[in-house]
Amino acid sequence: MLNHTRHDFLKRVAASVMALSLSRIAFAETKEPRLVGEITVRVTAGDKRYALVDSLHWSRASSKPATNTIAILPAKKQQPILGFGAALTDAACYMINQMTEADRDKLLQELFDPKQMGFSLCRLCIGSSDYAKTMYSFDEGEPDPELARFSIDHDRAYILPIVRRAREINPDLYLFASPWSPPGWMKDNNAMFGGTIRKHYLGAYAKYFVKFLQAYQAEGVKIDAVSSQNEVDTDQDSKMPACLFPQEIEVGYVSQNLGPALEAAGLNTRIWLLDHNYNLWGRAIAELDDPTVNKYTKAIAWHGYVGEPEWVEKVLAAHPDAEMYWTEGGQHFDDEDYATCWSKWSSKFTAILNNGMRGIIGWNMALDETGKPNIGPYKCAGLVTINSQTKEVTRSGQFWAFAHYSRAMQHNAVVIKSEGEITNVEHVAVMNPDGQFAAVLTNNGKTPITLQLRDGSSAVKLDLPADSVTTLTWK
Repeated sequence: MLNHTRHDFLKRVAASVMALSLSRIAFAETKEPRLVGEITVRVTAGDKRYALVDSLHWSRASSKPATNTIAILPAKKQQPILGFGAALTDAACYMINQMTEADRDKLLQELFDPKQMGFSLCRLCIGSSDYAKTMYSFDEGEPDPELARFSIDHDRAYILPIVRRAREINPDLYLFASPWSPPGWMKDNNAMFGGTIRKHYLGAYAKYFVKFLQAYQAEGVKIDAVSSQNEVDTDQDSKMPACLFPQEIEVGYVSQNLGPALEAAGLNTRIWLLDHNYNLWGRAIAELDDPTVNKYTKAIAWHGYVGEPEWVEKVLAAHPDAEMYWTEGGQHFDDEDYATCWSKWSSKFTAILNNGMRGIIGWNMALDETGKPNIGPYKCAGLVTINSQTKEVTRSGQFWAFAHYSRAMQHNAVVIKSEGEITNVEHVAVMNPDGQFAAVLTNNGKTPITLQLRDGSSAVKLDLPADSVTTLTWK
């Protein structure tokens, strides 16, 4: 009897030990589950344009990382994404408006429908930029500090209708507006081309902003954010609408004029500072350091023409709660790779997102086959080209680069850390609000590359064609 009891006891102990071991294994597997299911793959390379290719499936990763491995680290979350898009300048809206109603709506559906390109972040001009049919402000002529003749009539012809339709298609469209110049009478040279704003007109200029925002809102177009000045550090040699806006002017304008004016008018429009190149990172830190400024804003708008995106991290190191946005970047019309420069632009977009920026806005959404309308010295190309005679639409390499981001990365997606250094390969990953993951891998080299993408205990082998952009999505 005693032996039988002892035998039963030992069996129960052994069973308990086995159960405990199994529970520990189960816990370990639960802690880092192996991914299952399908990976959707889209590729732009050669004659493919955001083309759906054969799906991939996760398998168990080996304990020893393979050569050419990129690791996705979902637990290391970074900044949220506001959106992607381009500038609806006077020139862009004019060209889109030249199309037939049916073709125009088809293009706008392609650009803004969340099931297509899904653009959700666009830039408008407060008055004319260099990409306009004519130079204009909303109050030109003799000095008018009371803004008695202020009018947005110019924008009613084709800008406002295009913007309204875009937001009908995508109600989440976020609109950011920038002035290239105040009205000429506010400046020391009495002209919109070049010059510097006169300090005694800063109050009137703040009122000008308020009237613009209120007038647009009355037309059914709410503006979500503004910058105090496009490209604060150049007068463009007085060859186009521009205005020098020194640091002390911007600090005073935002803290004493624009911020209080928006507040007094009950407008919740946000202010983004600088709206210029990476090399002004020191100025950005200094402006955010000023408590009278960061009372009204903690956001910086960046352009990518001078400096490196990594310099934005200097600002975030000093001000971790600041918000960074990329608000302008286009290509020269004469670039031979206009239609095929997708890997160049995708590499730029990856660097922008991996260095803390929350949105990407390209330059003109549309221009004609000669880079017009244009009243300035530069000859840029549109994200799409609309032929001035046939109205045929041609999509640029930058357009196809955007497709890999805007179609896969949802509004409020969060950038997550990815690691791995492979020659000629750039990578960025996000987690979307619906739980889907997306990764964009760019091979900007001239030869194909085979690599392994790894997420915890799961891995997948992937072939990247030469000069390609590949987007993977999975849950």
